[in-house]
Amino acid sequence: MKKTLIASAIAAATFSGSVLAMESASELAAKMDSMPQVYGNIQYVVNHINVDGARSTIEHADNGSTLGVKHDHEIAPGITGFFKLELEGINADNKSKSNGIDSLDEAYIGVRGDSFGQIWVGSDDGVYERAVVQIGNFHEVGSDISSAGTTSEGDQVQYQSPSFGGLILGAGVQINGDGESAGANKSYPYQLSATYAVDALSLAVAMDSNEAAAGSNENTYGLAATYSMGNLSVTGEFQTRSDDKDILGVMGVYTMGANQFALSYQVQDVDATGDKNDTIILQALHNLSDHMYVYFEGYLSNADGALYYRDPDDLGDPRNPAVGGDERTIASVGAVYYF
Repeated sequence: MKKTLIASAIAAATFSGSVLAMESASELAAKMDSMPQVYGNIQYVVNHINVDGARSTIEHADNGSTLGVKHDHEIAPGITGFFKLELEGINADNKSKSNGIDSLDEAYIGVRGDSFGQIWVGSDDGVYERAVVQIGNFHEVGSDISSAGTTSEGDQVQYQSPSFGGLILGAGVQINGDGESAGANKSYPYQLSATYAVDALSLAVAMDSNEAAAGSNENTYGLAATYSMGNLSVTGEFQTRSDDKDILGVMGVYTMGANQFALSYQVQDVDATGDKNDTIILQALHNLSDHMYVYFEGYLSNADGALYYRDPDDLGDPRNPAVGGDERTIASVGAVYYF
């Protein structure tokens, strides 16, 4: 009898302990799910830059290390609130030149729903850039050819629709008030985009109104298309802004296991100066793990202007107006750790 009572008591205590442990584990899991996600990366690169007719330089640099935090939560069934804050300016290669995190990359809040898409407010890439500036945003180091649009990333109110059979619409407006800068007038530059994906083909068209932009105040229009064939994808891109510039580019990307190889060509025709420059870029990238990769990128750039590419050590320095050339080569070796 006593043995039965003791056994029953032990079983009851064990069961109660298991229930408490399960409840504690569930509470802990719920708390962990409600915590913001912290992410970031450290990016190092060694660049060798040579400008024909000027000097060659070699530099070890931070290539855009960032630290961020993001979070989302359910406001109501089918409606989610979200935010993102991403900081940069770490200058991880040289602490004597770093003041820690000293600049903002992205910061916004918004809501998304299954039926209406998402709307968000703050600093973020505009819908034009996300839709059509694909080659300029692909590379690790990047050339001087990127976007023909001029609307900046701050003060944005943006909207993205749900997918209608592969068609996604986007819109954004930048709200510039009277007090935005000294002597500035109110302006509301806007951007529109439409992307469509079906099977192996994706298409994008976008425009940027460029209101209050320096130089030409004409709209920028862009087109992009990507076709994927197994491990190979090919992208074509065209951007134009009347009385300012035209940009044309094509890129092929081939993946093979942990390796990625890319070859691209871009040409830019600047109306204001009559200069034309082009760039060939070769990339070889290897993923060491799920959190780390290394790469090589080579850039060969040519321009019509005799001094289009300035001396690497005196970039844009008015005291050295005659230092430069019409050809530039860059060889970059880098490593990125991200989480």
